[in-house]
Amino acid sequence: MATLILFVLSLALFVPLTSTYFPTLRKGSSLSTEKPEDVLTSSNGVFSAGFYAVGENAYCFAIWFNHPSHSHPNTIVWMANRDQPVNGRRSKLSLLKTGNLILTDAGKFTVWASNTLSRSPVQLSLNNTGNLVLHTLEGDSLWESFDFPTDTLLPQQQLTRNTKVVSSKSQSNYSSGFYKLFFNDDNLLSLVYDGIEITSLYWPDPTLVSWDAGRSTYNSSRVAVLDSFGNFTSSDNFTVMSADNGVVLHRRLTVDYDGNIRLYSREEEEGTWVISWQAIQRPCTIHGTCGPNSICSYVADSGRKCSCIPGYKMKNHTDWTYGCEPRFNPSCNKNDSGFLLLSHVEFYGYDFDEFQNYTFNQCKNSCLQLCNCKAFQFKFDEGKGSATCSPKTLLYNGYRSPDFKGDLYLRMPKSNLLSTNSVQEFHLDCSSEGRVLQVLNRTYEKSRPNGTVKIMLWLACGLGGLEVACIFLVWCLLIRDQQSWGADKQGYLPAATGFRKFTYAELKKATKGFSEEIGRGAGGTVYRGVLSDGRVAAIKRLNEANQAGESEFLAEQTQMGANAMDGWGETEDRRLVTWVREKKNRMAATTASWMEEIIDPIMEGTYEMGKMEILVGMALRCVEEDKDARPSMSQVVEMLLSHDNDHYN
Repeated sequence: MATLILFVLSLALFVPLTSTYFPTLRKGSSLSTEKPEDVLTSSNGVFSAGFYAVGENAYCFAIWFNHPSHSHPNTIVWMANRDQPVNGRRSKLSLLKTGNLILTDAGKFTVWASNTLSRSPVQLSLNNTGNLVLHTLEGDSLWESFDFPTDTLLPQQQLTRNTKVVSSKSQSNYSSGFYKLFFNDDNLLSLVYDGIEITSLYWPDPTLVSWDAGRSTYNSSRVAVLDSFGNFTSSDNFTVMSADNGVVLHRRLTVDYDGNIRLYSREEEEGTWVISWQAIQRPCTIHGTCGPNSICSYVADSGRKCSCIPGYKMKNHTDWTYGCEPRFNPSCNKNDSGFLLLSHVEFYGYDFDEFQNYTFNQCKNSCLQLCNCKAFQFKFDEGKGSATCSPKTLLYNGYRSPDFKGDLYLRMPKSNLLSTNSVQEFHLDCSSEGRVLQVLNRTYEKSRPNGTVKIMLWLACGLGGLEVACIFLVWCLLIRDQQSWGADKQGYLPAATGFRKFTYAELKKATKGFSEEIGRGAGGTVYRGVLSDGRVAAIKRLNEANQAGESEFLAEQTQMGANAMDGWGETEDRRLVTWVREKKNRMAATTASWMEEIIDPIMEGTYEMGKMEILVGMALRCVEEDKDARPSMSQVVEMLLSHDNDHYN
């Protein structure tokens, strides 16, 4: 038992966390364009559903046959968003908890949705028929891809009055093209060219009435279906049996981008799709093949060729659906108009009228009388012994065929008749080679923020900026006050000590880089130096560069100066001290009067009376005869600094 458990655990280590096979997609799950392994696969392994690259960084959610053919890597049978591909990053198909299946692009907007709603548990499954079904766990269907065909019908997939099959634009462009298969208002299964400028029905043959084409208009059920044996039947009595009818094969009915309906059968051994039936045998009779003012010609070996009629040039050299445009300026002047013969050329439709038993000259004059007449069709019926005249106001659906027993006479200015070039033919490449992915340009709108949120953000930014400005202003004021306080403090020290301050550079130069040591104390080292004026000095270098050390150093120097005053005699300086002391004692009651008498009038207005009184009083104490009555330097500094603090407080 332990060995079995160990074996299972070892297998689990080698099983990939992401599987390449998803039988179903459940509520709350999604498939991503960034994970190629996110693919739904039918239980028989024939069909897969996932994101398919249709261009550069462009993806559609599609269903395809798993077995590739020689001509295509995969055969697409259905697409959800063929006209709006999504980005290759951050796009996904999600089954929401509400039961809605949505396809979202990188811009977070919904490109496609099933528009379903269910409170019961639902899941998305790909059936063996190629039908993608959103259903409940009980099997009730909410949505099916079979109800929304693109360009292909699979066996058991019905074409109804509410659906239509639309071709792709080209072999490499999977977006909706110009050809549509659907039931018209007469209950007939029809093929229509829905082009840029015109719409025209071309199958069944519009020249035939319904019963001549083997159709019935009486059945209004409007249903057509293909089976696996190769039978395609329609409610209007149209029936098709494939060339390999009776054998169960993988089959598909497709409206190809060239406007033809084809029934394909899968050759498993060869790995190819074989055409077992097609609706139209003469490809140039398909409308819109070459665009306006152009002619389609068919050669068995090289296929269809498009060419501009004489006097016209190709409008878009990359797309024949735009047709050709004239090289001349059309004129309504019948005297200036001539006609150029184009044998066995027919342009279907857009007749001004159809005139019977007209002679050639009558037909020609009828066209000259019409300003918008581009050409006239003249066909002689040998059986009836009469001719049919059809003036053309537009030249669409043109083709050349030896079987057509009529001619077209193209109207143009007489001056252009002799200079008109011959018809230049261009081959239509309908091969499967050279498949090029189209570059699809898409733009994503940036999401606009809520107006209230935007206002709140601006308000928060404004308040934050104001707060920063206030903090900066307070910081500047504090720095200025500290600098002012420091400047005042520095002003007291020279006044109290009588010493000059030197810069570090000056002292370093005087001591020759502090090279000659003459003493050492607790606070620092003393060096011999020579000042700039030649005086020899003892220079003390403090161990700690802070304000307290500097004050103590100055106090020491002042104490040295004070002790030197012990031996002074009855000099002029002593008499000055005695005179100041007498003035102070005599007028002690009025500070201003005795201060004004001892201060030089020249200094009036340049000092503060309170500071000056403290300085004079301190000076008198420092010159007391009894040296024990004199204050120490530290006491002097403390008194001066305390007054300075009182001043700022």
